[in-house]
Amino acid sequence: QVQLVESGGGLVQSGASLRLSCAASGLTLDLNYYAIGWFRQAPGKEREGVSCMSASDGSTNYAESVKGRFTISRDYAKNTVYLQMNSLKPEDTGVYFCAAEKYGTNWCLPRAYDSWGQGTQVTVSS
Repeated sequence: QVQLVESGGGLVQSGASLRLSCAASGLTLDLNYYAIGWFRQAPGKEREGVSCMSASDGSTNYAESVKGRFTISRDYAKNTVYLQMNSLKPEDTGVYFCAAEKYGTNWCLPRAYDSWGQGTQVTVSS
């Protein structure tokens, strides 16, 4: 069973940067056979896709609100996926989750993923 553990969240001021990490274990295939997604959920709101990377060609997909500020990447040797977040804004506040789906695409919708981490809190103050 795939296990995902997020880390790197915290409380920062507007304009700061954070790098989230998602360590994957229990994979039955190499990490490149899994689509990986980062999602976030603010209080009272639905979980939304932030950035996703496909299994096949590593193509990426970003929410319009984070384009040019966030970058998703993965380290195959460490079985770890990252989300580099720059120029953070208060509206980026929420719990950030990583998710994985074997052979998945970069379709960044929660229902496309079946393995989830517990989440890490990101709070951006103005």
